[in-house]
Amino acid sequence: MVPTLREGDQLLVRYGAPIRPGAVVLFRHPFQQDLLVVKRAAERRPKGWWVLSDNRPVDSDSRSYGPVPDELVLGRVLLRLRPSPAWLAPGRGLERLLLGPRLSRLPGLARRLGVWVEEV
Repeated sequence: MVPTLREGDQLLVRYGAPIRPGAVVLFRHPFQQDLLVVKRAAERRPKGWWVLSDNRPVDSDSRSYGPVPDELVLGRVLLRLRPSPAWLAPGRGLERLLLGPRLSRLPGLARRLGVWVEEV
């Protein structure tokens, strides 16, 4: 999840929180369920959530193991607590504001505040 998260970061997770596209989520690995994984939920599919790493060259995500079933998704990551605090789950109102015409002109502001924008 580099650059958003790095190994050793301490996270605050809201277990059972509703998941929506763009959220950073904690889930059990589909093939090794004792392993907890953090990735970004890209989209909802019929068999579960399609999750992707923010580090695109790394393919240890749904590109290699497919959609993650709902029962394996544990919750949404709200904050990175350490080493430097970062908000990873803004509300919908803030998302709309950050993606609106006025604030979208500030480069990187939305991503720094946890709003994920799919680059086409």
